[in-house]
Amino acid sequence: MNIQLSPKFCLMIGCAGSLFLSLANNHLYPQSKTKDLVPQNRVFTQQENFVQIKPHISFTSNKVTDPITSRFQNTFATQHISDRILDKQNAFSSPHNLLAASTPYPVVDEFKKYKFNINGSQIATPGKLPNSKVKFNQGDLLTVLVNTRKYFQDYASEDPDIMRPGVLTTQGVTVPDVLKTLDFMIAVLKEDIANNRATRLQDSQFINTNFRVIKWSAYNPKSKQQKQLRITKYAVFTHPGSRKKTSTFNIPIYSLKDNSNNDKFYTRYTKQDVLSGIYEPGGREFGKVNTLAYLTRNGLEEAIMEGTILINFTDGYKAFFNVDRNNGMAYIRGLKATAQKRYWYFREVDAIKGYGYKIDAKISIKPGVTFAGDVLNVGLGKVIVIEHTQGGRKHLQMGVIADTGGAFLPNLYQLDFLAGIFKNKTEFGQNISQLPDYATAYFLVKK
Repeated sequence: MNIQLSPKFCLMIGCAGSLFLSLANNHLYPQSKTKDLVPQNRVFTQQENFVQIKPHISFTSNKVTDPITSRFQNTFATQHISDRILDKQNAFSSPHNLLAASTPYPVVDEFKKYKFNINGSQIATPGKLPNSKVKFNQGDLLTVLVNTRKYFQDYASEDPDIMRPGVLTTQGVTVPDVLKTLDFMIAVLKEDIANNRATRLQDSQFINTNFRVIKWSAYNPKSKQQKQLRITKYAVFTHPGSRKKTSTFNIPIYSLKDNSNNDKFYTRYTKQDVLSGIYEPGGREFGKVNTLAYLTRNGLEEAIMEGTILINFTDGYKAFFNVDRNNGMAYIRGLKATAQKRYWYFREVDAIKGYGYKIDAKISIKPGVTFAGDVLNVGLGKVIVIEHTQGGRKHLQMGVIADTGGAFLPNLYQLDFLAGIFKNKTEFGQNISQLPDYATAYFLVKK
């Protein structure tokens, strides 16, 4: 029997269905409490000692009972890491994920305020890596994977921002899927390094077999025709500096004292206020901060832009300094650096630091395998492969989103590649001249 339904009744059914999906989504992915995001930046750590790993890898050694996996009730079973791992299931084929792909994702800014909706299909579609070797340093990638995984383990309860599933939730990708991907890659790398062989993660066929390869199409509201991701590059620069103010080194960098967590006096002052001398002898806030070093103005701006600086002091001491907290004023795109009101306070660190909700928690990162990106809308720990053509050949480069910054909040069309440590912009430019300005990008998610 044919039943004719009125358009009005159909509309009511559709609205009810949308409401049900929205409620279900809110139940599955609870929103974190709003707090200020402290954009992070950039770091080197000593590579962990590698031990011989048996063919059977137990992921329980990674303490998967950490808060994030417990919250999602996701336990990673013992897995056999070998070339015989052939999971043929394609997650894109499930009705749930097809439905999720058409569900709008609400993009937020650095203060987690709603900006606009985007359909998952505008960003992510099924893909496949071309038949080329994937480039990366095995030990460096392992270091960043381990450090990123440990951040989830140690700080999930303190940093709810990393609990956000991001835009890939429209493809059915959850935070436990991200952890599963990190754990699998860590196990494969450890086994391959222990056996003194090139890692299987450099084999595009192995990746296509064991991972969902999700093509990332750029979404730039100001440039709708952009389809490839913009690949910018950042670095750590070495600069001379002084412990004391001199005619050459007359621009200070400061650190906040521990009691500044309670007294937010520093949020009242712009960069221009700080550089006018309010913290110097005779200034109205003298004694409230610690002076770390004096640089040139160019040295200060590069330190703020890149997030980390390696200072060579006139007395022979060398040290990394990383951004710690800012004055809470927004970074304004398009405004020249010297006119920005945002000011960063620094801390001395032992290496280049990436993402972290506070200075002591930041992820230690390595050049060549680290991307800075939109942690709120794309997600911490996403493994990315970028593809570009050079000399008529396909080139693939793998890295991890383990850093962020003010330029990425929100940003669904750009990644920043950590290129290395350089003496100056000329050396930096020569190094990155072989890297692409735009590339096709893929997310890797363990099947």
